[in-house]
Parts: sequence; C-alpha cells; structure tokens
Amino acid sequence: MAAAPTPSPFVACPRRFAPCLLRSLLPAAAMSSAAAAASGPNPSFGAGEEAQPPPLPHSTLEIAGARRGLLSGFASLRAPYRAFPVFASNRHVETIFAAFTRSLPAVRLRRECLRAPDDGAVALDWVSGDERALPKDAPVLILLPGLTGGSDDTYVRHMLMRARSKGWRVVVFNSRGCADSPVTTPKFYSASFTGDLRQVIDHVLGRYPQSNVYAVGWSLGANILVRYLGEETDKCPLSGAVSLCNPFNLVIADEDFHKGFNNVYDRALARALTTIFKKHALLFEGLEGEYDIPKVASARSVRDFDEGLTRVSFGFKSVDDYYSNSSSSDSIKNVCIPLLCIQADNDPIAPSRGIPREDIKENPNCLLIVTPKGGHLGWVAGDEAPFGCPWTDPIVMEYLEYLQSEKRSSTTYNISYEKQECPASHWLLAAQSAGLLLGLQCSMALGLLGNRGLACCKISVGRLLWL
Repeated sequence: MAAAPTPSPFVACPRRFAPCLLRSLLPAAAMSSAAAAASGPNPSFGAGEEAQPPPLPHSTLEIAGARRGLLSGFASLRAPYRAFPVFASNRHVETIFAAFTRSLPAVRLRRECLRAPDDGAVALDWVSGDERALPKDAPVLILLPGLTGGSDDTYVRHMLMRARSKGWRVVVFNSRGCADSPVTTPKFYSASFTGDLRQVIDHVLGRYPQSNVYAVGWSLGANILVRYLGEETDKCPLSGAVSLCNPFNLVIADEDFHKGFNNVYDRALARALTTIFKKHALLFEGLEGEYDIPKVASARSVRDFDEGLTRVSFGFKSVDDYYSNSSSSDSIKNVCIPLLCIQADNDPIAPSRGIPREDIKENPNCLLIVTPKGGHLGWVAGDEAPFGCPWTDPIVMEYLEYLQSEKRSSTTYNISYEKQECPASHWLLAAQSAGLLLGLQCSMALGLLGNRGLACCKISVGRLLWL
C-alpha cells in the first residue's frame, strides 16, 4: 500500500501585529572587466587582498573586506539601497514598524530538545517533513535569533522560508527559555556563552555528516556566533556564517542603550527577560552568593537583569566586566571561515561606531556591508518592502549559495583528481615491485656471473627507470 504523501509544511502567510548559481551574470557594461578579471588569479578566502577589485555597481553601501569584489556579481546588490518612504524615514520608526507589522510566514515546525552537559536544555525547531523531503547531503542552515527571540520572530521565519525554497535544510536554535524552550536549571544564556551553540553544531553535523553546515545570527545571536567562530579558529566545522545587526562592542552598545528613545527598547527587552524569568522563578529560589533575585524579577533595564543574574551565573565580577569580556569585536581577527557581516549605519541598538572595521578589513575571511539606513532588525527596503522580508535576506542567500557552490566545486575537483591519481599510483606500485624482483634476479646473476652479471643488471634497471 502506497504511503500517504507528506503534507507541505508551508501554509498561508498572514500578517502579524506583535512585537517582537550564486555567481549571477554581470551587467553587460561589466562583462569586459569581468573577462579580464577571469584571466587573473582566482582569489580564495585566506588568500589576502585582491589587486584592484572590480568596482561595485552601487555607491550607497559601505563595503569592506578582502573579497569585496565578488559582491559585484550579486544580483541583489546591483541596485542602490532605497529605504521605503515614510516607514524608513527614521531609525526608530523603521525598527518599530518592522517589529509590529512585518508579515509572519506560516510553517509547520518539528521541535527537538537537546540536554546540555549541565542538565540545561535548548530547543531546535526543524521544518516538518524535511527529513523525508530533502536529500541527506542537502546543506544545513542554523538560525540564531536575537535576545529573547526565537522561531516565532518574523525576521527568522522569512530567512527560514527563503533558504528552504532553495532546497536547504533549516533549523532554528532557540536558546534556553526562548520560544518556550525548556528551562531546567537556574541558568539562562549570555552574550559570551558558546557552549550550547557548540553542542547544537556538533549535533547537526553528527546527524548530517554528508552536508555542509552554515549559520546566520541576528543581534545577540550574531554576537554569540562570531565569538564561537573566534574560539574555534581554524578548527571551526562550519562552512560559512553571516552576522546581522551585531552589537559587536557591548560596552558601546550599553552606553547608547540609556540615551533618549533607546530607553524604550531597553525597557521592552527587560520586560521580555523578566517574563521568561518569572515562568521559571522557582528554579532560582534559595540561590546563594551574589545573585539579586528581587532585582531580576523587577528589572527595568537589561543592565539590571544582567547585574542581578547573568553576570553571576557566568562568573563575571561585575556587569561591566561581563560586557567588556563578551564583545565579539575581539573575535573577528581569529575568524578562519568565510563570514559576512551586515550592519545598518543608523542602528540604535548596534551602534555603527562599535563595528570593528579595521579588523574586518585585515581578515581575508571577512566581508562587511553597511547600509545607510535599516534601524535594528528592520531594513524596510527592497522588492518586498514594506511588509515582506528584510532587504538583507536575498543578499544573505546569495552569499550562502556562493559558498556552497565553491564547496561543491572543490569537492568535485578533489574527487576527479583522486580518480586520475589512482592509475598512476598503481603503475608506480607495479614498477616498484618489478624493480624489487629485478634486484633479486640481479643478485642471483651476480653470484653466478660475477662482474659481467652486474653490468647486465645495471643496463636492465636503467631501461626500467627510463620507461
């Protein structure tokens, strides 16, 4: 009896009012320069600065990095950045508009919970049915939402849908307590803690050993991701990564968080954190040491929450010590895999002055795109504005597909090279065996024929080596 077809996990895309191959053809005018570039050396990540990179077909973006020239082939970057009128006229308007009115693509998800070594737990949300629908070697994309974010956030869902439409397997990593992820110990997560992410990546690689695995992080999730890349250095098992709206320097971000309208975001995030905390307050009763549970329960700022709980849980002397030693800006110089960083110059939560521009420029594995507008997690621009996906999604997907195509080309070349080498190695082995046999024969002849036999042996060996 034939199995019933698996229902599609994708359904309609209602609008939600709630907070919270890649080498595209170059334009005709650029074809001559592209042909000239093709005749030169083909740069690769880690190869250093390109000599005279081709000009980009836009001037509205700040571009930096050793391989910035490859972005000229991206179809999504040919047009200038045009923020949507009115809704993107102000960085705060754009940030709030995107949070409240961006559409929420509907998709069926399958949850998997992982137990951490300290008995904590995280939740992974996979697209339902993909286990059977996609091949085992399909590339895998891990998504890391921002602070208190999860698989129900609009920016996460849009990226998930776009990657899935390209045949990628996608999983959302919900940190402890986020998106109803279980909390089983008196410990949440922090900007510096990479242990859970490391476990998730190892778990995904173990399940899909034939696949290339990539990761995309937003805001605090981007900070955690970049810190992980810096810790892993050249042993990082990921094939590529993208960082979006990364605060980078948490000291600078904390300073700006207490200025003007930014206090609104600060209070909103603190309220989200205390809501998660209160659901699991019983786990935190009776804690000794420097914990300040009353301060956490009534926190009116993220700093209050971090001072009373986060920095104590993760062993920092003070909240300032926590921020200064948890910034991912210090990790950029140690990143050894391809990394694309996209920031908005007017981001109120991830200040532009905190971007480690010089370190990104000096690291041949890194690329930076800074848009003139975008707010925080906004980017209300592009073909799908104002209610569709952020402007960044097509660029992110093009970049990831570019890396995947490079991986495939490299794998195909290696397989072809190995196949060509096998016959030669067999001939070499045969020649070595023949030489050994000939040597034995020469030794026997030498014993019987003396100097005349030695001369015959030399002639025979010389002919064999020439062949």
